[in-house]
Amino acid sequence: MKLDVIKNAGRYITISTAVILVGIVAMVLSFQQLGSPLRLGIDFTGGSSVTLGLVCNNGNCGKPIDIAVVRQAVESKGFTNSVVQSVEGKDLKGVSVRTSHLSTEEREKLKGALTESLKQYGEVDPKKSQIDEVGPAIGQQGLSNGLLALALSFAGIAIYLAFRFQPDYAVFAIIALFHDILVTAGVFSILGLAYGIEIDSLFIVAMLTICGFSVNDTVVIYDRIRENVKLDAGATNFNDLVNASVNQTLTRSINTTLTATLPLVAIFFFGGATLRFFALALIIGFLSGVYSSIFNAGILLAWWRSRQTSTPSQPPLEST
Repeated sequence: MKLDVIKNAGRYITISTAVILVGIVAMVLSFQQLGSPLRLGIDFTGGSSVTLGLVCNNGNCGKPIDIAVVRQAVESKGFTNSVVQSVEGKDLKGVSVRTSHLSTEEREKLKGALTESLKQYGEVDPKKSQIDEVGPAIGQQGLSNGLLALALSFAGIAIYLAFRFQPDYAVFAIIALFHDILVTAGVFSILGLAYGIEIDSLFIVAMLTICGFSVNDTVVIYDRIRENVKLDAGATNFNDLVNASVNQTLTRSINTTLTATLPLVAIFFFGGATLRFFALALIIGFLSGVYSSIFNAGILLAWWRSRQTSTPSQPPLEST
């Protein structure tokens, strides 16, 4: 049984539009409540950083630190939504905790909780321990740089597609790409409002990865459409060529997304708190990407071509 994307075009576009609109509403509500479309983490808002290192004797720093134990100790003292990471280097082993801005008393409380949790791993070395404050200006600069990187990636992809395909191919590929970014951002906006989930610098990395993965899937489908148009030489309706091209690449698209998503599911469940929402963003983006590539990109191209010619059976010649 073959998939007829053109016949059910209205249904597929409606699903995408509804999901995006829900996400936009969530982002508007988030902006009203939090001052930003998504709930920003301390990477972007600034905060306090407490780092404790253990005493090392001739390179021997004791047994490995279980970050889960340290994180549990930190959260038990009320420091939720904190980023707990291990710190390792030459003659250095310890933990670093980044959280929202703390008062002097709160910093000492956090330091005490860390010291207590690290006792089973060794003695804390005051010379390797420090407390820092990250101002909001630095966080905002990081956010601006991340958004700039995202914008540059869109521009680069648009230029590449414009050279590789005709302009209308490039435009609709970028629209499909915007679809994936908006869906992912919308889901995280909802999670921020409902569960207090914050985004950090890894979220920007995930968005950049989604851009590359999603456009690759669209390029494969568009390549097949272009090849079929050349081979057909105008004998078949363009809509039928789009349907045929989507079905010819359908298995490849699903298999590629499945093999990329399964490891991310494992990371989400077993990779720890630091990588959990990074993996979730990629999962959402990859699934959205395969949906937009299969159901949206070809549909929009077929709709545009049908408007450009009164004889759909004779589509414009493709560029080489």
